[in-house]
Amino acid sequence: MDKRIMTLFLSAALLLSLTGCGKEPEPEPEPEVTPPPVEEPEPEPEPYVPAGTNPLTGEPMEPEFEDDRPVAVMFNNLKIAQPQLGVSQADIIYEVPAEGGITRMLGVYQTLEGVEDLGSIRSTRPYYLELALGHDALLVHAGGSPDAYDDISAWGVDNMDGVNGGSDAKIFWRDAERRKSMGYEHSMLTSASAIEDYLAQDHFSTEHREGYTYSQSFVPDGTPANGAPATAVTLRYTNYKTGQFDYDAESGKYLASQYGAAYMDGGTNTQVSATNVLILETSISVIPGDTAGRLRVTLTGSGDGTFFCGGKAVPIRWSKADRNSPFVYTLEDGSPLSLGQGNSYVCIISPRTSTLTYE
Repeated sequence: MDKRIMTLFLSAALLLSLTGCGKEPEPEPEPEVTPPPVEEPEPEPEPYVPAGTNPLTGEPMEPEFEDDRPVAVMFNNLKIAQPQLGVSQADIIYEVPAEGGITRMLGVYQTLEGVEDLGSIRSTRPYYLELALGHDALLVHAGGSPDAYDDISAWGVDNMDGVNGGSDAKIFWRDAERRKSMGYEHSMLTSASAIEDYLAQDHFSTEHREGYTYSQSFVPDGTPANGAPATAVTLRYTNYKTGQFDYDAESGKYLASQYGAAYMDGGTNTQVSATNVLILETSISVIPGDTAGRLRVTLTGSGDGTFFCGGKAVPIRWSKADRNSPFVYTLEDGSPLSLGQGNSYVCIISPRTSTLTYE
């Protein structure tokens, strides 16, 4: 074989041999992927809690309101006059019999913030004046019995009157629809804004009188220790009015009913409810010689009662030193009664004519 051809042949064979035995080329490394930065979720803001305390409920409130004199509103409670407006927003509801077997409410508000129309407004009696004075409250009413007018003057009750008032009467009006469907006497309304505007004109002091204190204590859970079961409470005031309080564990409140149906607030469209229900027993009698059958209700002194909270009930004692003093509540052993934080519904009855049952 030609030497030149042989050399080419060997060179080609060697090249093929080297190629077959060589390492495969290493793959190019994949580029590193940098994960996006993890965004830390913003912490949930702490719920706003006002720094002040509502003296009537023990609940937080804006400090600017906690030392104000409350406003006490007289509510009509005849069946034909339902629904009332704004009553469910009261910090305390007092329900007391009036003449003819009916009852009326006095709603006490530490602040009218968030409240709109109020009514219908009816006339007052001396014992409602005593309830208002016990809170050093500003009374809103539409008329009154002769004795009530005498006592308003004699006792110095700061009041706004929709019937015989002066400039204060301008904060009231007759609602046309109520006047048509319920009657003239059941149609008088006022509003929180009208009351506040009137008070802003410095007709009365809106700060408590010197020396006034309201020392009622509150706890987060006012359920009485060793209380008897009381999830359904029935209070028969008279043949005309029976009230019912049914405990709702979800809300921790007693839901009120009357006249065989839920007790509704037509302004808020909610059922009236209360964390605390108190039934106070006292002497109630017809005033001798009063042709309208008006009542004398004894509030100064002391008596027995029953406290309901958290679906339980215990017997209590109540006392009121004088007309200008608030109620003081104690357990039977004399130790102070702490109410649950929240609003209260106080029913004042005569054990001779009213009946309380619960289970």
